Amino acid sequence: MSTTLKVFVVSPDTHSERRFDAHTTIGQLKEKLELITGIPVHNQTITLLNSESDTEAIASLGDDSKALGFYGVRDFQVLKIADTNPSISFTGQLTDVSQVDKFDLTPEEYAQRQDTVLAYKQRNKIGRFAPPGESQLSEAPHQVDISIGSRCQVESSEAGLNKRGTVRFFGKTKFAKGEGVWVGIEYDEPMGKNDGSIQGERYFTCRPNYGVFVRPDKVQIGDFPVEEIDLDDEEM
Repeated sequence: MSTTLKVFVVSPDTHSERRFDAHTTIGQLKEKLELITGIPVHNQTITLLNSESDTEAIASLGDDSKALGFYGVRDFQVLKIADTNPSISFTGQLTDVSQVDKFDLTPEEYAQRQDTVLAYKQRNKIGRFAPPGESQLSEAPHQVDISIGSRCQVESSEAGLNKRGTVRFFGKTKFAKGEGVWVGIEYDEPMGKNDGSIQGERYFTCRPNYGVFVRPDKVQIGDFPVEEIDLDDEEM
């Protein structure tokens, strides 16, 4: 019988699905979690939740000598990692944009730039820039190669982050009428925004936070296997 547990790891700056052996001690777990969350071992407090929406913890994993299995951890439960001293590890600052200087452009300055969505649409005659009589929904030619069930990778602004998944939907939607086609993707990890439905309309079905809708030009179709990070006890 497998002793591998599949759980969600949630911290102020991270959210991912991970696999740990049930015999892993809490002390060993904290060492692994430091690599995932960036929170030093001695600053971690770990609580167990049934789901992310729960406000009451099932248990506090406070004994470093005990194994995960001792606390009755089950698949798809949530390990919530808190930082007892965020001023040292800067926890939460990656998601706090209140102190970030904003870069503003006037409409005239924006129109002059050649690296914007507006310039892209002008060059490719998309949307309102399409010639009279042509479809307002025409976009990049490679979109025709997107088919349901295809493996794909979604463009990410975060260096080194691969958002991989499977195409579950391709077509027009009710949430963005007249704005072309969208690609519905089921991610391999919970990096999405929905469960395949938006505004009460279901386009496909997947687990919560695994689904996302993106523009076709953000999707790369290919042989993208599921990436698994195996942090075993021999890694330092």
